[in-house]
Amino acid sequence: MIGSLIILLAIVLFFVFYLEQDDVEFDFPKGEGDAPMPTKLHPTVAEKRDQLVARAEEKGIEVVITEGFRTIEEQEEIYERGRSEEGNIVTYAEGGESYHNYGLAIDFALRNKNEKLIWDTEYDGNGNGKSDWMEVVAIAKELGFDWGGDWRRFKDYPHFQMDMGYSIRELKNGFRPEVPKDSTQSPEGE
Repeated sequence: MIGSLIILLAIVLFFVFYLEQDDVEFDFPKGEGDAPMPTKLHPTVAEKRDQLVARAEEKGIEVVITEGFRTIEEQEEIYERGRSEEGNIVTYAEGGESYHNYGLAIDFALRNKNEKLIWDTEYDGNGNGKSDWMEVVAIAKELGFDWGGDWRRFKDYPHFQMDMGYSIRELKNGFRPEVPKDSTQSPEGE
């Protein structure tokens, strides 16, 4: 009995460490992950984006969505900034490695009183003594978004995403979140 448990534990540990390797590709069952690439935001993300903008507006904060769905080609162009192209590095996600590529992420900025887009995390345009940026982050989290500012490595302060239980690996292998039945949008989203 104890010998069987040790063998089982060894097998489980092997697969845990094996699957955590970045260069290991896990083959998902054929036929279950063959969904086409999205071409728009997922309807749930689009709905939550609109709620975020509306709820921020109620607090006197103007949120501008600067990015939503992004093609793999667009992601590759952004990835090259600060590498083979001039500019600062703005992402560590290559094409196909970003939730933007699957319609599950948005980026935002704030519009200040001078009508300029800003990415100032200290700005208090509504004058309530709180950072407008962090007020928007709090709303987004209430709506179910994950915030890039919480990431341990590369902090992406303007980024919100909803993974809907899917890893990038699963999305790359053709798995997609379900589209709500009451959605007026196509399976590719908005």
